[in-house]
Amino acid sequence: MPHIAYTDLMLEVMLPISLLIAAGGWWQRRLGENDVLMVRRYISTIVINLFAPALLFAAAATAKFDQQLMSVPLIMIAGIILSWGVLHVVTEWLCRYAHIAAPTRAALMLCGMFGNILFVGYPVLHYIYGERGGEFAAFADMGASTPLLWGLGVWIATHIGQQVRDPGHPIINWIKLPPVWAFVIGVVLAHTGWPIDKLVHAARFIGQPAVPVMLLMLGLSIPWQRLVPRREAILVIIWKLLVLPMLAWLAAKQMVGELQPAQVAGVLESGVPTMLMALSLADRYRLDVELTALIIAWTTILYVLTLPAWLVFLT
Repeated sequence: MPHIAYTDLMLEVMLPISLLIAAGGWWQRRLGENDVLMVRRYISTIVINLFAPALLFAAAATAKFDQQLMSVPLIMIAGIILSWGVLHVVTEWLCRYAHIAAPTRAALMLCGMFGNILFVGYPVLHYIYGERGGEFAAFADMGASTPLLWGLGVWIATHIGQQVRDPGHPIINWIKLPPVWAFVIGVVLAHTGWPIDKLVHAARFIGQPAVPVMLLMLGLSIPWQRLVPRREAILVIIWKLLVLPMLAWLAAKQMVGELQPAQVAGVLESGVPTMLMALSLADRYRLDVELTALIIAWTTILYVLTLPAWLVFLT
């Protein structure tokens, strides 16, 4: 792992992330609730249909396909499946003895399993490893987090949340996502050997707003007036930011011994805040939306402290 100048990391990565989230929070205070929902809807639409596809296409089209790159989604899959198993048992216990409702249980599981791999992990890994770091983030998202979210995540939302019986066709919905197609096309073109440098350059230019705009939307989504954490939320916050990345580190050590950049990237991605998409799933499948937003908020706020700690530990 390259030497990390932590002050530079804070100034060049975490400060802009924090300012964008804070700007979203300030904007939220200026808008009414209906306007906030409308703005979030517009932002989601343009990111999913334009900015994110361009970002993922550029990363996939220039990726160096090797064992190191493939180990990143493997670490992420292992972490998500492990989280599913542990949180399934823990939340079942909470249902029995703390009397939490089924929608709350499903929300807790989703928040502990799925992290903001692309829109928080991408700028962090890009700062550390350059374009290679962007590839790590893209493959962690498209190779692990997104397909599991639309498969296992939707199953948890419907079968454990018990509010929506018919989820439709989540796998088909996943396949229809423009970022998925852009990523697949990028992977295919990467193996053709065709000269696509100019196309990739254009895609990077178009995809540049994806991360800042989504961080702005994150600030719009955080319930700033209701940040008092609930007890069950604290459990998932600790799991997501501290326990899960530690388990990912132990698993990576068992796999390869001395960690290479790809495995470090996998550990760092395991410890990113809860993904914003969990809020959309909670809303769509009638889960505990307030708790989901609360966990997203606290994991994002505390990430400013846990990220430097993990980098010190890993170096």
